Amino acid sequence: MKYTFSNRLRIGSFIAMGLGAIFLILGFLQAPSTVEEAKAIAMAAHDDGHHGESHATDTSGHENHADESGHASNEHAEDAHGEGHGASHDEHVFHQMQNRPWAALYVAAFFFFMIALGTLAFYAVNRAAQAGWSPLLFRIMEGITAYIVPGGIIVFVILVLSILHMNHMFVWMDAEVVEHDHLLQGKKGYLNPTFFIVRAAIFLGGWIAYRQISRKLSLAQDNADDNSNFKKNFKWSAAFLVFYLISESMMSWDWIMSLDPHWFSTLFGWYVFASMFVSGITTIAIVTIYLKSKGYLEQINDSHIHDLAKFMFGISIFWTYLWFSQFMLIWYANIPEEVTYFVFRIEHYKLPFFGMLALNFIFPLLVLMNSDYKRINWFVIMVGIVILFGHYLDVYNMVMPATVGEHYGFGLAEIGGILFFGGLFVYWVFNTLTKEELMPKRNPFIEESRQFHY
Repeated sequence: MKYTFSNRLRIGSFIAMGLGAIFLILGFLQAPSTVEEAKAIAMAAHDDGHHGESHATDTSGHENHADESGHASNEHAEDAHGEGHGASHDEHVFHQMQNRPWAALYVAAFFFFMIALGTLAFYAVNRAAQAGWSPLLFRIMEGITAYIVPGGIIVFVILVLSILHMNHMFVWMDAEVVEHDHLLQGKKGYLNPTFFIVRAAIFLGGWIAYRQISRKLSLAQDNADDNSNFKKNFKWSAAFLVFYLISESMMSWDWIMSLDPHWFSTLFGWYVFASMFVSGITTIAIVTIYLKSKGYLEQINDSHIHDLAKFMFGISIFWTYLWFSQFMLIWYANIPEEVTYFVFRIEHYKLPFFGMLALNFIFPLLVLMNSDYKRINWFVIMVGIVILFGHYLDVYNMVMPATVGEHYGFGLAEIGGILFFGGLFVYWVFNTLTKEELMPKRNPFIEESRQFHY
């Protein structure tokens, strides 16, 4: 049976994209256009009394220096240095405030692309493992992974615009910053715009190529007289997983970790992988349950949903293990250039930081521990939505502190990003599902998948 894209869902996705685009535009218009405007916004955000007291102290200090004629030259030198430092700080704040809509756009774009990429990894694992329980879900996975093409291109365009200095999210792309930073000078061999964008193109090209090849072989298998296409898909999937493990780690360094170019973590690639893997599996479960509620996928039973929910639970625990391993080692070692990453987030991002931990670890642990709950469709969807929002916050915590500092929030730009890319994701995925039959026909393990019970 072919899926028919409901008008309500289609129109809803268009409305979400339209509202999201409007909110994003308003978010960009709200960003300051001059240093003076940024200073005014920053001053308004601080307590007037505290600022006034600080200003009086500075004035008094300058007057005392003026009275000491013997130190007139020192006074002028210190004033010049202070003015230069102040101007540099003001420009830095200006760049952070200008980054806010760009960062909101990037967080949402990367998050929904991450879902598709995590789904592609899960799909490849099942293909390479020749899993017997999952073939009935392959068309769902292929529909979700279709978003890799538009989602990946959008992320790539944002990276190109960053190289063209349309924003200041990646500070190492600024030659003046690198010129005065010995650490960044040591990383120029790897962190340079040309090599950066070439790597991005290779990663994206490899992911899209595998998705297209595997999809083609999957459809060809339905009408074949033998299992040759299935065997080819197995080989492609096994080879792809090697490429994926390398490219995903490097992508996480490039696209996320290099936003904080002074900081590094050897676990970061695995950490980002766990986040995208559980997000992809959760989305597979949500889309599957939705389609079943509309009368499709009759052969998919509660055991399939139960297994997806088990993966949601298990990978959430795996994500927590990686998060704690990364945090504990860095916090205990207390090396300044490493621990600053977490200190800043704990001090200035308390709600998103600890909220993310609660949603991604405590909540799944408590509600998915019981095996019976994993078979209740509405319950799995409810938990899935919470997990997805928790991992959106995870991306938010990785991107925002590095790009906007303390000048963060959750306003029009952030809501607009979620609406626009969420609408695009829904439209692209469900439109892809209309192209072919939802049930594979000639997969060698199709009968095992039909009879799957746990």
